[in-house]
Amino acid sequence: MLILLPPSESKTGRTRGRPVDPDRLSFPQLTDTRRAVAAAVATVSAHPDAADVLGVSPNLTREIARNTTLRTAPSSPASQVYSGVLFDALDHGSLDGAAKRRANRWLVVVSALYGAVRPTDAIAPYRLSMAVNLPGVGPLASAWKPELSEVLPEAAGRGLVVDCRSSTYAAAWTPQGPLADRWVQVRVPGATHMAKHTRGLVARHLCEVGRDVRKVPQLVDVLTDAFEVSLTPPPRAGRPWVLDATARA
Repeated sequence: MLILLPPSESKTGRTRGRPVDPDRLSFPQLTDTRRAVAAAVATVSAHPDAADVLGVSPNLTREIARNTTLRTAPSSPASQVYSGVLFDALDHGSLDGAAKRRANRWLVVVSALYGAVRPTDAIAPYRLSMAVNLPGVGPLASAWKPELSEVLPEAAGRGLVVDCRSSTYAAAWTPQGPLADRWVQVRVPGATHMAKHTRGLVARHLCEVGRDVRKVPQLVDVLTDAFEVSLTPPPRAGRPWVLDATARA
C-alpha cells in the first residue's frame, strides 16, 4: 500500500543537529532535482520580493529566511518536521512498533522541496508550496511530475494508492495505466481543518490495522469500524475511486 500525504505548512525544526544529506533520503532518483529546487528557493528567498514569488505573507520573514540556510540547517525526521493538523491526527510518534514500521513503509509525503519523502527521512523545515512557479525551475508541480512518475509507481507495487493529498499536491503526480485502477482519493466533507484531521486519522488507522488490501472495495471493510464511509467508482478510466470518510463519534 502507498498512502500519499500532503506536507503541512507549519513545520518544526531543531536548533542543533546534522544538516540534510540528500544522498541519504528515500528515492535517490530525485536527488538532482532536490538540489536544484533547494538552490533556487534559497536564491529567491534572499531577495526583497521573496514573499510575492513564494505566495506567502510578508510577515513570514523568519520562515522565508529559513529557506536560505537549507544546506546547513539541522535536520529531523519528516514525521517530526511536519506538524500541522493532519500530522497531529496521524501522531506517528505514538504508533506501536508494528504500526510504525508499516507507516514508515507505506506513508509518503509529497513535497515541493524534496519531491517525496518517507517519515524517517531527515529533512530541514522550509516554506515552499507546490503551487509556486520557482525562478530557475518553473512550476513545481510540472517539474516534479516526471520525477515522481518514475518512483511512486514502484513504491506502490501491487497495492492500493490511498491518496490523502490536497489538489495542489495531487497535481504533481497522477497514477497511470493499471495503477489508476487501484487509486483511491480520500474525500472528507466539511471544513478544510476537519478534512485534514480526518485524513490523518485514516492514515493512522490503516497503519494500525495493517491489512495490505489489494482491491479497492476491501478498503471499506478496513475502515468501517472507525469511519462512516462510502465508495464511488471512477467515472471513467484513469480517474480515481472516491472514498468519502467521516470519523465516527
